Amino acid sequence: MEINRLLQKGIDLIKDRPYTNPSLEATLLLSRLLKVDKIYIYTHGKEKVSEPVVEKFLELIEKRAKGYPIQYIINEKEFMGLDFYVEEGVLIPRSDTEILVDYVLGYIDNKYKNKSINLLDLGFGSGAIALSVAYYRSSVTVYGVDMYDAPIRVAEINKERFKLTNVHLFKGDLFQGIKDVKEKFHIIASNPPYIPSDDIDKLQDEIKYYEPREALDGGSDGLNFYRRIIPESKKYLTDEGLLIFEIGYDQGQSVRNMLLVEGFVNVNILKDLQGLDRVVLGVFKKELNI
Repeated sequence: MEINRLLQKGIDLIKDRPYTNPSLEATLLLSRLLKVDKIYIYTHGKEKVSEPVVEKFLELIEKRAKGYPIQYIINEKEFMGLDFYVEEGVLIPRSDTEILVDYVLGYIDNKYKNKSINLLDLGFGSGAIALSVAYYRSSVTVYGVDMYDAPIRVAEINKERFKLTNVHLFKGDLFQGIKDVKEKFHIIASNPPYIPSDDIDKLQDEIKYYEPREALDGGSDGLNFYRRIIPESKKYLTDEGLLIFEIGYDQGQSVRNMLLVEGFVNVNILKDLQGLDRVVLGVFKKELNI
């Protein structure tokens, strides 16, 4: 079968699936199977495809048609200009999280320049936050904690992929994972589970059926992890250390208030491109917490 014809067949099979980009996804999938780039697919439409590749392509397209995320099929998701390896068991990185990373990179540049500092990422998943910061700011020593095996395995793959030597990954439940680490942290970042438990079944199929529930479920109101992290973070932050979170679109004021109650200053909410609350941050002042 010719590339053009096979590609169109794939597009037709997923074109009615919500939340898809049929042309792009079919092209990505076929280019992976043929081990060529997307340009090749566009410019060699008359080329014949072997029967085994045709069968595998249609098998995977059928899987996608049932809602299985394309990122898990191709084992990759671009984030902050880096191609992260992903698989089932880790949350697929989202562009919304780039708002947090962009802020952290700018914050490091403005406050610390090229000084050596420590950053902790709680619940690192694929490593999107931790490894992006480590990649773009080599003066930062990055520590990451996650309590599940899949994130540990996937983040280690990405750490090797990006050839990072300034990253240390630990298994554990939030701060318990770094109980043997003596350093304090200039920045603590987290994209914790923040979907209210009852809302998970309302999400699109790609998320509710295939992405790890433990990376989504933030308890009855979605705020369980903020309640745990904020008070305890003060034991681990340096003076004037930054605590920064990704949040749900309607959680900005709630998390802001938690930070204020715990004595954080310069508390701020960052919005996403749609004008919705997406990141909350605050600064720990030791003199106000004695």
